[in-house]
Amino acid sequence: MDSENTTVPVREPGILAAAIRAQLAGADAAGVDCDRLLQSAGIDPAALDRPDNRIGREQVARLLRLEWDLLSDESGGFLARPWLPGTFAMMGHACVSCPNLRRALLRASRFIAMVSDDLRIKLIEDGEEARLLIYHGNHKNLPNQVFVESLALIWLRFFSWLIDRTILLERVHLAFPPPDYNEDYSDMFPCRHYFNQPETCLVFSTRYLQMPLVRDGQQLSEFLGRAPECLLAQYKSDKSFTGRIRRMLQGQHGIENLSLDDVAERLFTSPQTLRRRLKEEGNSWQDIKDSVRRDMAVYQLKKQETAVAEIAERLGFSEPSAFNRAFKKWTGLAPGAYREKYRG
Repeated sequence: MDSENTTVPVREPGILAAAIRAQLAGADAAGVDCDRLLQSAGIDPAALDRPDNRIGREQVARLLRLEWDLLSDESGGFLARPWLPGTFAMMGHACVSCPNLRRALLRASRFIAMVSDDLRIKLIEDGEEARLLIYHGNHKNLPNQVFVESLALIWLRFFSWLIDRTILLERVHLAFPPPDYNEDYSDMFPCRHYFNQPETCLVFSTRYLQMPLVRDGQQLSEFLGRAPECLLAQYKSDKSFTGRIRRMLQGQHGIENLSLDDVAERLFTSPQTLRRRLKEEGNSWQDIKDSVRRDMAVYQLKKQETAVAEIAERLGFSEPSAFNRAFKKWTGLAPGAYREKYRG
């Protein structure tokens, strides 16, 4: 369980050298002189010898652009069929006219299938949960973890931008072990992470799928003009009230005992102001509370021996049957069936 301390750790700006080194695997396999590539981007190759070093985002963005131009491949050499320059922009233009996030994700998934032989992205809805599955066949047999993670992160940030709402993740499943840059996962994906899973997917509430896209073609062109820098940082600050409340509730053993008034007092604001700020962020107290309850229920079913009845009590349900009904509504499966299917 997360600590009750809701302070966000201060990290040095930039991206860990271990992640940048992993990102160059495709270029290295293609025979590119990666040291020269790094120097052209203004990065000392020796800086990557220490995995905990951090490289500025502007330098990393310059590196990526140089790599893509050199390879004529926006996937950085990871895909069997290169993504020619402009592929991501064309996907964006194909999506921007969609009426809502659901249609945009489905259209983007079809676009990916048309331009890729070994990459599939699929939207699945189970109860009140949506799962965005990312499957990379990895025909080149490269260490592809950072490629899949980066793709997931780019989609999360880009589609959050399209709806002008931060898509709050319930959890992330990753078909990989924890990487050397695991410390950055709380910044990359501010939710609970499960490694060594059968599939890689982002899990979030289906309520986002109904939200309308609010960007137009001109805004998209301006956004793409700032890429990839704008995709190397969170769309909106992870210090949002929504994020702070989520962390607070995750550290609370009995979330039913914490009221909106209590939360507002801990955040040194009034309940009225807190409600307004949450509305501006596209969320509500009940939305966040339900999200954390789902997260805690899934975590305890997957990772602990706790009986279903005890989980129900911890989450504030009056009886196990009420929890069973709620959980089936959330995920499409009863708690016992979920534990049997997904337990890691």
